[in-house]
Amino acid sequence: MRTLFAIVVACLAMSGCKSLTQFRSESDKTANSLVKEKQKEAVKHDEPFTIETPADTLRRRLLTDQKLANSGPTSFGTDQLTKPDKWPEADQPMRAESTGNPVPPWEAGKPVKISLVQALQIAARNSRRYQDRKEGVFVAALNLDEELDRFRNTYTGAIGGLLSADESTKTRGVSTSSSVGWDRMLESGATLSALLIFDTATLLASGHEGSVGTFFDASVTVPLLRGAGKHIIYESVTQAERELIYALWDFERFKRIVAVDVADEYLRVLQAQDGVINAQNNYDRRVSSTKQTEALAQAGRLSKVQVDQAKQALLSSRDSLIRSDQSYKRQLDAFKISLGLPTDASLVLDRDELNRLAAAARVALEEADKEKKDPEKEVKAKDLVEHLRSLPGGRYEIAEEKAVELALDKRLDLKSAHGRVVDAQRRVIIAADGLKAGLDLVAGGSFGERRSAATATSKDGRFRPDKGFYSLGLNADLPWERTAEANAYRESYIALEAVTRGVQALEDQIKLDIRNDLRALLEARESYKTQAQSLKLAEQRVDRDQMFLDAGRPGISVRDVLEAEDDLLAAQNALTSALVGYRVSELRVQRDMGVLDVNHKGLWKEYEAEQK
Repeated sequence: MRTLFAIVVACLAMSGCKSLTQFRSESDKTANSLVKEKQKEAVKHDEPFTIETPADTLRRRLLTDQKLANSGPTSFGTDQLTKPDKWPEADQPMRAESTGNPVPPWEAGKPVKISLVQALQIAARNSRRYQDRKEGVFVAALNLDEELDRFRNTYTGAIGGLLSADESTKTRGVSTSSSVGWDRMLESGATLSALLIFDTATLLASGHEGSVGTFFDASVTVPLLRGAGKHIIYESVTQAERELIYALWDFERFKRIVAVDVADEYLRVLQAQDGVINAQNNYDRRVSSTKQTEALAQAGRLSKVQVDQAKQALLSSRDSLIRSDQSYKRQLDAFKISLGLPTDASLVLDRDELNRLAAAARVALEEADKEKKDPEKEVKAKDLVEHLRSLPGGRYEIAEEKAVELALDKRLDLKSAHGRVVDAQRRVIIAADGLKAGLDLVAGGSFGERRSAATATSKDGRFRPDKGFYSLGLNADLPWERTAEANAYRESYIALEAVTRGVQALEDQIKLDIRNDLRALLEARESYKTQAQSLKLAEQRVDRDQMFLDAGRPGISVRDVLEAEDDLLAAQNALTSALVGYRVSELRVQRDMGVLDVNHKGLWKEYEAEQK
């Protein structure tokens, strides 16, 4: 018996010897396993998922290589913090090993040039919003593990010792008690528990008399009415599983939103930069034309009034150049923030992205023009919009009915909203269960003998099931007072109505988004065609009016030249705006239809759309 007691004590001591690193690693392993399992259920595939920040983020590299201002170690990450006294793990927090940096090393002293593809990857690795959403998924997985743990075998252990003295009998002794417990809740609601106790008692007197006691206790509780059934007992696990699914759907949708937002901001920055170039060219033309105007005035061919007009236009173009430049820099800084990068980092974007867009747009226009059935047909003003709808458009100018159908089938946030309705229905069932009477079957049994200093001289205790105490009975809780439960039941129906209205509102909003996206595509398409023609006319007009002014042709004044230059600048900016607008609208309609796939690196795969 004493040997058995020693073995139990040793097992109890060893069972609690996990290190902090083991506890943390087990939590990570479990959460990652649950995320991977639910990814297959939620999005039909699993992909690498980690909440660990890479060691070589672009932010850290920029701070270091470009020697940017910072407020201290916190600017570089938690792994650079000074650890306070009593810090539990010396090597934590730590950064994850890098797996392919989207931005290769750059030449010292020069700005970092990033493409759109690199910007998408940088956002996935550096964006604070991205990290927040990933951690939200991870926490949802931890919550699910905590709920599942309620239905696993739970073991407890305790060891205690007591020095006691009874002055009335002059008895002094030492007693120890060690226990091993087991608990388990079944999905049906039944609760099982068992407790095994080992005691030792020794007198502190000559002879050191002592004895060992053993005791076993077990109980079973089975709900028969209220709280009975897996659908009631397992609800917390079911909801936690749903919350993890919703978190994964939310993250997938978030990746698509971020990808489109990054592309939008990237192209808008390039548009602003293009505006600076256009403003600079306009200013250069004004400088040249002002000098020519002054020369013509000295020759007596132009009046002083026209010279002043040219000078005033020059000052206006100078102001426009400065405002365009500052606007570009503000947009670039805002874009850095979106990527999680320091605003004072030296960063430039790849202007070839605009050139590629322009080339693709020209090809699309040429193809569309070839497919026109009757390009010479005159269209009445009132029929213009319908005529434009009938013309061949881009690959994502699909039929509205088809686009809405795709969105209602693919949108993950709509799936989550429908899931919340099912959750609300389950809560109605659970609330109804709370109005039932409580009736539990209870059973228990215990046998054995315990020992203390007062019984140290007794014989060692023995397991004697035939001498045990056993019980079987019913506990009833009559439903006489159920005000709170009745109100909860009524509120559950109100909540169901609310989430149902939420689905309806989201469905209507999705339809509105799709319709607006398609309108934006048509508008941007026709705007690009119009501005492309307008730009040609404006360029011809500037050259022609300037030539006529130089030749002294009657009816041509400095004002005509200035207006032509203003129209040229407006046409240049409008063409770039329409080009960017069309591309962003293409991405938005894919995002809003739920068909733009984005992987864990932040890169997208566009939808293979059929022409309408």
